[in-house]
Amino acid sequence: MTRIHSVEHRMRLFDHRIPSVYAGKHRIAVEQTLDATGASLPTHEQRFDVRELRFTIVDTDVHACYPLPGASGTYSQILPHITLDTAALPWLRRLPGLDKSVPWMALLVFREGELPDDPQALGTVDVQTVRHLLDRTLPGQPPHIAPEFIFDDEWESACTTIRVPGSLFTALAPESAEMAALAHVREGGPPDATHTRGEEEPEPHPDDLNAVVVANRFPAVDGGMHVVHLVALDGFERYLDGTTAPPAEGLRMVSLWSWTFESVYDTGIGFGDLAHNLATGPDSRPDLLLRRRVTPPGQPDAAQREMLARLNAGAAAVPHLLDSGERSFGFYRGPLTAERAQQLPAPANGRSRLESAGEGLIYLEQHGVFDAGYAAAFSLGRQLCLADAEFRTSLLEFRKAARSAVRRLATYTSVTGRAATPQDLRGRQARDGFDRLLTDAGGSRFRATLQATGVERTGRGPRARAQAAPTVSATALRATLHDAGTLAVLSDAVGDELEPIAAWLARLPLLEMIPFTHLVPDPAMLPAESLRFAYTDPAWVRAAVDGALSVGVGHALDADLNALAADVAAPPPCALLMRSDLVPHWPKTIMTAFSGEQIIEPVRRTVYGHDVLLLLYPEMIDTFTLAEPPQGLHFGFSDIGTVELRQISGPEVGAPMGEFPEEPTDDRFARFLRPGGHDVLNVAGPGDALLTALGEAHGDVELSSAQFALQMIKAPQFQEFTRP
Repeated sequence: MTRIHSVEHRMRLFDHRIPSVYAGKHRIAVEQTLDATGASLPTHEQRFDVRELRFTIVDTDVHACYPLPGASGTYSQILPHITLDTAALPWLRRLPGLDKSVPWMALLVFREGELPDDPQALGTVDVQTVRHLLDRTLPGQPPHIAPEFIFDDEWESACTTIRVPGSLFTALAPESAEMAALAHVREGGPPDATHTRGEEEPEPHPDDLNAVVVANRFPAVDGGMHVVHLVALDGFERYLDGTTAPPAEGLRMVSLWSWTFESVYDTGIGFGDLAHNLATGPDSRPDLLLRRRVTPPGQPDAAQREMLARLNAGAAAVPHLLDSGERSFGFYRGPLTAERAQQLPAPANGRSRLESAGEGLIYLEQHGVFDAGYAAAFSLGRQLCLADAEFRTSLLEFRKAARSAVRRLATYTSVTGRAATPQDLRGRQARDGFDRLLTDAGGSRFRATLQATGVERTGRGPRARAQAAPTVSATALRATLHDAGTLAVLSDAVGDELEPIAAWLARLPLLEMIPFTHLVPDPAMLPAESLRFAYTDPAWVRAAVDGALSVGVGHALDADLNALAADVAAPPPCALLMRSDLVPHWPKTIMTAFSGEQIIEPVRRTVYGHDVLLLLYPEMIDTFTLAEPPQGLHFGFSDIGTVELRQISGPEVGAPMGEFPEEPTDDRFARFLRPGGHDVLNVAGPGDALLTALGEAHGDVELSSAQFALQMIKAPQFQEFTRP
């Protein structure tokens, strides 16, 4: 399923752009006959020329080339092409005896060691005049062009030529029908030229049209340098379609434009292969949940069923050293689970927090083994705290401030008989009162106080000795923490000290700082080239928080004060893990998650090592898609040896129809290549021709050049995954 969530800009393809009059020398003869007498008037003849470049093209005619000139990359699955700014340029001349849809130029791809005068495929060419070309100054059969068709000012003009061996030309040159299929016209249009379905399409503007000429040869799988020549076939018509064999000395061909690129070795594993393998796995029964795959015995007993249940939930069987010194095995499960985790068992004495790792152990009494997942989470949280000196210092400062605040709270309540406010607990009453004295009534109150006598200042006579503040017991101090309103007051009172603690603990629900081995304890749960969905366990994260806050607890009051910091957010409920070469080699892969039809953006994305990606989502997703990053428009086949069929007519023109062929073979596109090992595409020649096969796939229709180009557009690879 392909989802499109962007504006559809119009891109139209046309078969060709035939000029009203071809380039060359023309003659118009006018004959007139008088109806009354039957006499004929003298024939009037008018000669005129249509001037177009024949032996070269100007730089401004070339809009773009692909692969880019001088580029280096894996190109063995694409057909090089050139885009020309003059839309009618490939059809400005008509090759004698051929259909008007056949262009007079073609794109030929040469590899190292093929051109005798350019053995390294570096783009070496010969520059000579047209006169020297036709006089055969250099080796190779020149084009058969009669001198009377050469304009006077063309004889001394310079042209670029190459010598192509006759056998190589026969192996590479497209047939006339293939030349027609490999050239088309593309309309880009302005950015606001959106395609409107159901409405009549406007006529294209000439400025928005470009001609595209596509090569018929794939670059070498083994890599190496390649040179591409846009050659003129004017004068070589006799050597097309195999009717006449080129001479052994080769052909001296005009190169209208050329560029070079390097294709690196193609391992045969590309984006499409990797994405497809993520969905299928090494066998026919992929498991997209984060757990170790185990084949159950035929008739499992109770112990085996318990083990299978825990492994299927995402646990791993690990060695376990008991306090008694005995060696056994136990289960460990991190914060990521294959099934929704059960609620964390309540700690002893009805408390809501763990105070030791032992309280997190789950004993499977029937089988005599432990599940140590929560105990390990507690220990990990404690280790993370001990390893962070800055956090430890902040934690001790927070506890000191919180103990002072809770003592003031108990004392204030017992003395005043009313509930304290955060301001009352911050220990700044005297300073705040003095500040008010200085600022009230513009300072007049302060001046009056300085001028008054002692009795006038207090408003009363001598006082008796103040009584000492009542003693508050530890039990009373702890009792003050049982009320939610009291905890809120305390949190506000120690807000400055609590802020760095809360910020550090807030990283745990996002699984930050947690080692990868705690997330995936068994490598078999996430093997190479795999993708796994997982739930997150809020109880595991709370256990890690409790472990971090257990550091520095000196007495029961400190443990109770942890409640001020332990209220962290629940972790994002959904996680996705991917271990693949896609992570380092395709960093711009488009990853999209859906809940129904709604796109869900991740709240965290991180890479472990170099090839493991973790994504956390704020809600459960049911679909995840991978799409190859777009690289512009080019032609070829996919990594798995297919082309994407597209609608060729109707309001849904261009819409995908599925892969062709439906079941690609290991030899990729070999069935559609010419024999001879040159990787030349059999577009419309004898045998299994691609153009014919695509027409049959569309219901036995004859595809035009624009329709063929539409099928050959190499779309970005796409793979969809559904959460089990």
